[in-house]
Parts: sequence; structure tokens; C-alpha cells
Amino acid sequence: MARHVVVDGSNIATEGRTKPSLKQLNEAVMAFMAENPKDTITVIVDATFGHRIDRKEVAEFDEAIANNELVAPPAGTVGRGDAFVLMIAQKVGASILSNDSYQEFHGQYPWLFHEGRLIGGKPVPHVGWVFVNRTPVRGEKSRRSGAGKAAPKVSAEAMKPMPVPKAPPPGAKMPKKKAGKPEMPAKASSKGSAKENVKAAPGRVASPKTVNDVIPFLHFLEKHPIGSTVKGTVESYSSHGAYVQIGDVRGYVPLRLMGDPPPRAARDVMALGDQVSLEVMSVVASRRSIDLKPSNRKGDVKIDDAKSTAKKSATAKKAATPKSAAKKAAAAKDGAAKKVATKKVAVKKVAVKKVATKKTATKKAATPKTVAKKATINKTAAPKKSARATVTKK
Repeated sequence: MARHVVVDGSNIATEGRTKPSLKQLNEAVMAFMAENPKDTITVIVDATFGHRIDRKEVAEFDEAIANNELVAPPAGTVGRGDAFVLMIAQKVGASILSNDSYQEFHGQYPWLFHEGRLIGGKPVPHVGWVFVNRTPVRGEKSRRSGAGKAAPKVSAEAMKPMPVPKAPPPGAKMPKKKAGKPEMPAKASSKGSAKENVKAAPGRVASPKTVNDVIPFLHFLEKHPIGSTVKGTVESYSSHGAYVQIGDVRGYVPLRLMGDPPPRAARDVMALGDQVSLEVMSVVASRRSIDLKPSNRKGDVKIDDAKSTAKKSATAKKAATPKSAAKKAAAAKDGAAKKVATKKVAVKKVAVKKVATKKTATKKAATPKTVAKKATINKTAAPKKSARATVTKK
């Protein structure tokens, strides 16, 4: 019976080798076609195959790509060549010639375990290529992918909101009512919050609106217990926080958990579309809601730390201002003291000069007096000479 076979070229070309060989791949494909002439063969290689083979085979490889004898996935394909091989095989219902078990894809492609869907090949010395049917090998990656777990069947009753008890459980002790004015029962309006309905109609609790569906909510609780760290995308803001999408569930980050003190608005901490790391804080099963807070891992920015550093820098600037003011005041005082000292010195110099001028003035004033004294002496001396002259004449 004719069938379609997709060859994992990168795997077959590397069998028993460290680097792929285009010659080995050609030999394997030709041997398989010789044993199964009616089968349709499609050979897939990954995007890096042409860079890893021997340089002598590059020209032949380029020619095979141009003739569609070999097919390479587009650059940047998620999952690389393995994902491309499995997508093609699933699309046409083909078998796969490969020695890989594709463990990380077991949960996505359970048909790999069906008989005849996976074929192995190995070169045997002095014999040639030998091809056998094989079953994928399970491992840790296979368990992580969820292989072997049947999808749970969900009934219509399970999709309904959780029932609310109409009466307390047997043996429960209700708190005693405080003495006071009796409350008048009021009719519970269909509009308004659940808290208003509870106050209006005691004994009846309105069923709260659920945030997430049952199955995604239960899967989230199974994988992410309280205290674990998850990554989510900021979806929208509310008056008291922000909503974050984590896979198939929706979480809420309240302002009170964003920092201490809390920010004024969620947009001050996170932007729409941002990928943020969050810690699961609490879960409300009745509403299927999940409360989260920003994670404090290494590399994450803490709101409290950023605010504390800003406060420290501000206080440091304020503390530095009085010191500079004190330095300026001291410099001003020194300058004023120097000015006063120079003024005093100038005054003293002026006073000395004035005293000196006064002394010189007194000396100059004393000169005429000496002249007058000499004149009087001369006058008194003159008559004596005349007297002597008269005596001689006689």
C-alpha cells in the first residue's frame, strides 16, 4: 500500500556522526526508495543544515534546494526543523523516517505512538541501511508535555457557578447578635453589588460573578500554588489595580500589593502589554479569582527600593544645602573681618601722618620765635657798644 513518508533529513544525515553528511542522507533516501518504490518521499532539513555540512557538499545542497529535492523551514520557525516535520506529517497523514522520539511534542501529537507512524533507520556495516518500525521513547520532556493524560470530560453541571449554601452546616455556632435596634429587612434588588444584596437580605448570599472558567482555573491551581512565580501580560487597568492575562486565566494585581506605600495608580508601575513577573498571593475559589503581586526576584525593580533611594537622594541634597550655606556665611564673615582690619590699619596710618604733620608744623612755628629772640639780643648788645664808645671819647 502506497504511503507518504516525511524524512527527517537532519536526523538521518547525523546518525552515527557528529556533523551531518549530505552523502549519507542521499544513501539512506535511495535505499528506502529501493525498498518502498510506491511510497511518496519528502525530505526535510533544518535551516542550519547547509552551514554544518562539508564545504564540498554545499554546491550540491544548493542545487537540491533549488530543485525542491530538499525542503528547509522558513527562518525563525518556532521549534525549528522538528516542529516543521511534524506539522507536514500531520497535515498529510504521513509517516516519519527518523531516529528522534520528539519528546517535547508528545502531548501535541499523540499519533506518534500509533503503529507505523514512526520509522527508524540505521546503516549496518557490510549490509547497508536497515529500516524498522519504532515507538517513541518517553522521558521527562514527554511527561512535561502532558503525553498520556486524557483530556478531562467536563459536564454541563461543572460549568455552572458554584452553589451557595442556603443554611449553615449542622453544628455550626452562629455569632450572637448585639443588642440594639432591630434591622428592618429590605428587598434585595437585582441591581447592585453582592455586598448590598447580602445586607439587604440577611440569610441569603447572592452568587458572585466568576472571573475564570472552571477547567483553566483548576489547571492553573495545579501548576502554580500560592507563593509560586508566574509571568503575565498587563491587559487593562482598574480603579484599584490592574488585570493580567496568564495563559488561559486572568489575574488581578491590586494597588495595595504593588508597593509600600502603594502607588496612586497602576499605570505608574506597569504599562499595557508589558511582560511582568508576578507572585501568586491568594485565590478565591467562589469567584475563581487570583490575586498577584510583583515578584521581587533578582533583576526585577522593587517599587519600595526605588522610592527609598529617591527619598535618600532628596534628603542628602537637603542635608547638603545647610552645610553649603554655613560655608558661605563663614566666608562672608571672614571677608567682613578682613575689610574691618584694613579700615583700622588705614585709620591708624592716617592718624600717624596727621601727628607727624602737626610736629613739623610746630617746628616751623618755632622758627620765627627764635628769630625774634636773636633780634632782641642784638638790640640789647648794641647800646653797650655805644656806651663804651662814649667813654673813650671823653
